[in-house]
Amino acid sequence: MARPRQHAPEALHAQVMAECDAWLQVHSAHSLSLRALARHVGCAPSTLLKLYGSFSNLLQHVNIETLARLRTVIEPLIGEATPEQRLKALALAYWQFAQREPFRWRLLFDYPLAQEGELDERQSAMIEALFLRVEATLREYQPALDDMEARRLGRTLWGSVHGLVQLGLNERLGYWQGQQLEVGELLDQLLTTILAGLADRPDPS
Repeated sequence: MARPRQHAPEALHAQVMAECDAWLQVHSAHSLSLRALARHVGCAPSTLLKLYGSFSNLLQHVNIETLARLRTVIEPLIGEATPEQRLKALALAYWQFAQREPFRWRLLFDYPLAQEGELDERQSAMIEALFLRVEATLREYQPALDDMEARRLGRTLWGSVHGLVQLGLNERLGYWQGQQLEVGELLDQLLTTILAGLADRPDPS
């Protein structure tokens, strides 16, 4: 039997991420195994275990790459003219990302995030940065919000957007006059309603 090719850790990691990306373009992560992945990159499964510690950790690296991709989608939207336009653009971009990368997007939620160590720190920092963008925009829209209120509202808003995106991907939002309800239109209605209520918030002073 031929010996597996030797890889430097950085080169092997890049190859593994590329193979995972190719797989997730057409398949879910549930159908991917460590053995199959090792075969695709030309090494032994034990080599991948030595590099990542576990298959679960390997998938967490894929999640980090997914979060990085989502960040690159969101960053250009920070310059949108008004807070309302910005929030609506962020929500729509989230939906469009999930449509383009459905298996990557689902992997973020199908497997628990890392719980400790460097992976946990990297994931937490990336997720927190995304939330801070939303919270800062909410406070710009309504300066009367304090830090805790903005934090809670940011999570509530994201949970609502996420729910519509998940239902939209699963085609579970229902129909109106024979046509499936459009996620983009529902997101716009959601943001319009929430922001209208936030704008009418009485000044506590």
